[in-house]
Amino acid sequence: MSLAGSAPWAANGAVARVVLPAAAFDAAIFDLDGVVTDTASVHARAWTEIFDGFLGRRAGDASEDRRPFTHDDYLAYVDGRPRRDGVTAFLAARGIEADDAQVDALAERKDSRFRDLLDREGVRVFDSTVRLIGELRSRGVPSAIVSSSRNCSAVLAAAGLSDTFEVQVDGVDAALLGLPGKPDPAIFLEASRRLGVNPDHTLLVEDATSGVRAGRRGDYATVIGIDRGGHAEALWDAGADEVVSDLGEVVLQDDLSPLSSQVRVQP
Repeated sequence: MSLAGSAPWAANGAVARVVLPAAAFDAAIFDLDGVVTDTASVHARAWTEIFDGFLGRRAGDASEDRRPFTHDDYLAYVDGRPRRDGVTAFLAARGIEADDAQVDALAERKDSRFRDLLDREGVRVFDSTVRLIGELRSRGVPSAIVSSSRNCSAVLAAAGLSDTFEVQVDGVDAALLGLPGKPDPAIFLEASRRLGVNPDHTLLVEDATSGVRAGRRGDYATVIGIDRGGHAEALWDAGADEVVSDLGEVVLQDDLSPLSSQVRVQP
């Protein structure tokens, strides 16, 4: 279900594509990587280095696909998922059988490389997302941050956003609680539980197809997909109600009534 409609202007004066009726939401949930911070690109780099090194050294049989890891591989198999799930999904797609020790080793190598890149290069924040979170809060709508990563707290601290969200659910919590990874909605539902709200009155924002599918399966009121890398069609196919390139294209509206006469046209 989409509660969004078309709107003529965004707060920065640009033409807006989506208007959100703030009064329709009791809370909002934001994914971290690629939505709040630009760490999705750092994750992609770390995965590329680790998988390319692994594939280049591997002496497998002809049934294995050992071509270099691609951005499409990142989006399809690892984006938004817990590290171990990502390793398993990618290797299976390439016809590679790996035991638990190999999967764990690749997952740990990737995490170490990600932290190295994070320490060296820092974190870029998407200001339009932070602005929207602030606008929601000013209207009494609290927000949660959700991430499959165990590095969520470190990323938020590096970005200066540690006190931005009322609730945080991350990879550490998922491991402690035994929550399955996306596209299962469990991690989002835990955030909703901690916020004390129902999914059908909650906005959810994701950039990964696995996360959009999780939001759809969790019956969230409106699921917005952010396309920062040319995968808008995949986000639509995954069940997004709206797809934007940046949350600067989204505006909040306090009055619900005009939406009844507006029609959202999918590009």
